[in-house]
Amino acid sequence: MPVLPMPPLMQNAVEPMQVDAPPNEDNENNEELQIVVENPTIDLEVYANQYTGIARLDRLIYVADVCPMLALEALKMAITYVQSTYNVKVYQMLHKRLSDLQAVNGGGGGGAAAAGGDQVAAAAAVVAALPDIAAQPAAAAAAAAQGGANNGGERDAFAYDAVWVDAKMKKAALKLEKLDSDLKNYKSNSIKESIRRGHDDLADHYLSCGDLTNALKCYSRARDYCTSGKHVVNMCLNVIKVSIYLKNWAHVMSYISKAESTPDFSEGSKDANSQVHTRLECAAGLAELQQKKYKVAAKHFLAANFDHCDFPEMISTSNVAVYGGLCALATFDRQELKRLVIASTSFKLFLELEPQLRDIIFKFYESKYANCLTLLDEIRDNLLVDMYIAPHVTTLYTKIRNRALIQYFSPYMSADMHKMATAFNSTVGDLENEVMQLILDGQIQARIDSHNKILYAKEADQRNSTFERALLMGKQYQRHTRMLILRAAMLKSHIHVKSISRETGSNHGAELCVSAGSSTTTPLARI
Repeated sequence: MPVLPMPPLMQNAVEPMQVDAPPNEDNENNEELQIVVENPTIDLEVYANQYTGIARLDRLIYVADVCPMLALEALKMAITYVQSTYNVKVYQMLHKRLSDLQAVNGGGGGGAAAAGGDQVAAAAAVVAALPDIAAQPAAAAAAAAQGGANNGGERDAFAYDAVWVDAKMKKAALKLEKLDSDLKNYKSNSIKESIRRGHDDLADHYLSCGDLTNALKCYSRARDYCTSGKHVVNMCLNVIKVSIYLKNWAHVMSYISKAESTPDFSEGSKDANSQVHTRLECAAGLAELQQKKYKVAAKHFLAANFDHCDFPEMISTSNVAVYGGLCALATFDRQELKRLVIASTSFKLFLELEPQLRDIIFKFYESKYANCLTLLDEIRDNLLVDMYIAPHVTTLYTKIRNRALIQYFSPYMSADMHKMATAFNSTVGDLENEVMQLILDGQIQARIDSHNKILYAKEADQRNSTFERALLMGKQYQRHTRMLILRAAMLKSHIHVKSISRETGSNHGAELCVSAGSSTTTPLARI
């Protein structure tokens, strides 16, 4: 039967699952981008002072993106800080956002004033009935004048400075030209150490200008001129720093491996390289966190040394405590939590900086889940203003809650869901849906009595399971015994395998040789 040609509309048809996949990914990204924080309790100035360089600017810009209440203050702090660098593009972008934000706020005030214009007649009648006190209008006028002066001064302080922009651009161009000419002179002299320093200086200048791509190129080119393992490790650290700014996490992990495989670093003692080791562990933890490998990330953060954790251009000690503590809560079992977090002498110093998180970990370990979950809700807004942990807060909180539910029910054969709901600050209906999902995922072996609201554990037949384990152990014992008998027989017959070198010929393989004293008649067998 001849095959009929497909209609034009059907030739380019795509299966529904293929069409539906990209929108789901877009929806996930949109959910991450639509974070809005209403009531953070952080001190923005203290928060920003924990970081330097591009890390401070990125975090302040992120706060302005997700928190309308702190947006104005964050933009002003970022503008003040960026003026100490050559980053003119970020300065212009911040001023544009600041002017847009002020225009929106001013428009809202104007709209409110216009809306209130209809009530002027009624207000005038009320004022006419009040006594005429001359001091009140005078004081009000003085206060208004003072407020206007303050607002004008504030606007002047954060007004766009075109003179500063031109001066910085000229200085940056002159410095770039000087560094470039110095590098050419170093190359003509063929001094490796000078060339390496020239590339690093040029990369530092590009970093100050906000040109991350060229900074990464210059740091990478310095590798060909490294004369010692220490120089290679320093180059790797610089590339890791810029790759974190670019959010290129695969590049971060690649250069962490290169730094750890450097002979001077891998062969030296950890005490001598503790600062470098801590920096690499924190960078690896950050990269694994962004790739949603939470347990591996927790182990990296827990391996950091508090005394040598001082690199504000990348991460702060409070970040190490928060990232490591939350990832450990979400993925560790009770024994790991006790051994690696609570009993850890080094990580205790990090937790001292975050007393709320320390209380959360201890409440979770003590099975006081209601208090633990309440404290987690209290710090949620503060976590959502952190650019690295914010996209993972919902996932981590869900994992922590699920782990708490599993640990709560594990010792019981049955549990009253009303009491469980009270223990987890939830309603019975919501709790039933959560437990049902855990049962479907295979994390809890139980059944739900929806009528009586009781959760029953599945009764395992201990007798059958014991017999199954005994039969399995017997089969393994038989297999090991046969292997021992075979080996003993081969040794008794003086049989051994002689391998043939690859260099002697193209006939690769091995020969099974039997010694002359053996009773076996076959002298040689090819295998």
